[in-house]
Amino acid sequence: MSADRRPLAVLTSRVRLEERLLFKELRRRDIDFEQVDTRSLTFRLETGEPLTTPYRGVLSREISHTRNSYASRMFEHAGVPVVNSSSVIDLCGDKLLTTLALRRGGLPTIPALVGLVPDAALEALDDFGYPAVVKPLTGSWGRLAARVHDHEQAEAVLEHRAAFNGPQHQITFVQQYVDKPGRDIKAYVFGGEVVGAIYKVHDHWRTNTARGGRAERCPLTDDLVKLLRETASAVGEGVLGVDVIEHRDGRMFVNEVNHTPEFHGAVEVLGSDLVGAYVDYVLESLDLWEVP
Repeated sequence: MSADRRPLAVLTSRVRLEERLLFKELRRRDIDFEQVDTRSLTFRLETGEPLTTPYRGVLSREISHTRNSYASRMFEHAGVPVVNSSSVIDLCGDKLLTTLALRRGGLPTIPALVGLVPDAALEALDDFGYPAVVKPLTGSWGRLAARVHDHEQAEAVLEHRAAFNGPQHQITFVQQYVDKPGRDIKAYVFGGEVVGAIYKVHDHWRTNTARGGRAERCPLTDDLVKLLRETASAVGEGVLGVDVIEHRDGRMFVNEVNHTPEFHGAVEVLGSDLVGAYVDYVLESLDLWEVP
């Protein structure tokens, strides 16, 4: 049995139902952990001194992409493993980088247009075609995503984007709008293994459960499981929430991959085994099975 008695750090800033369920499961298993608010974290980089931390492993549930990325890098620099790794966080936290990785892996992705400034995207959109969906590179819950049906709507949306501060907001990522059957698929893949999937059902084109979407169990067909495993292989192993969009004609596209997935709706329809599988993967990845 390992003599390393340091606790597990669970990084948070906002504690939601997901984090409370994970805390409950860790306590049930007698895993020593500390909830760490990333807004209180500091790291000292002293000349000639190694970076040390009081933790044996890190489970990050931080919702800020920037804090998540830098915190994971600092812990990894100190030799402390993190779930998810900084490489997975950085890749999956950026919709364009995710799409590029999926395309390299041969996965079906929604046709997209990228402009390095909004004006360039606007000029190309008439040829690209409408309706289309303009998305921010980072973010979740469908925030700041806009469906545009013609040049006039696109011009209004992209004028607002051009006024945003920060160079990343100027990168304009546009996808073709997919005619879907009133639902999306959210699947959970832990370490390359598909744990379960739900439909997010909503009359609105944005089906996020955070926006009132209804969760229903989604059957794990052979084609869906193959798609999900190949997605995990393309972006890197970790705890992943994979968004798949179906076309009404049956085609499936991998849309986004979330590195800190929400699962409250999934737990309600799939059962609490999802939380147990999440903790199983974390303990195995961080080599915490034998923590006394």
